[in-house]
Amino acid sequence: MTLAVPIALTVNGERVEETVQPGLHLADFLRERLGLVGTHIGCEHGVCGACTVRLDGAIVRGCLVLAVQADGRQVETIEGISDAGTIAELQAAFHAHNALQCGFCTPAMLLTADALLRQGGVPSREAIRRHISGNYCRCTGYHAIVDAIESVARARGGDAS
Repeated sequence: MTLAVPIALTVNGERVEETVQPGLHLADFLRERLGLVGTHIGCEHGVCGACTVRLDGAIVRGCLVLAVQADGRQVETIEGISDAGTIAELQAAFHAHNALQCGFCTPAMLLTADALLRQGGVPSREAIRRHISGNYCRCTGYHAIVDAIESVARARGGDAS
């Protein structure tokens, strides 16, 4: 029998203290223990990107990080940044450009796109594609997603074209 480990972390600005099994992945912890189901489970091998979250501000795959590794750290999920309104413009652009269909990849895609846009400037379409390349979307073909991200970057960069 494996001993449970106490952890304390901040999730979407709220302090959380739990006891977890050492092998519990962060994505499973967020979904099962905290009910934050916007962190999707896809491949469970870090390939599809559906489990993307921010850990101390960095984009990580929640299926590759153990909950015990998040002890003492800050975790942000799609629910946290969506509720805070920090990606409202990006969400509106995804809707306007029809950059979502089934929606399975959308939370992780929005987190990843937001990380790119936080860098400032207007990235090229190729740079956008490279940045989101770790997030698989089986429905849209990416064109509309790139359009949406580019439109927000241009709006923020003051480029009206």
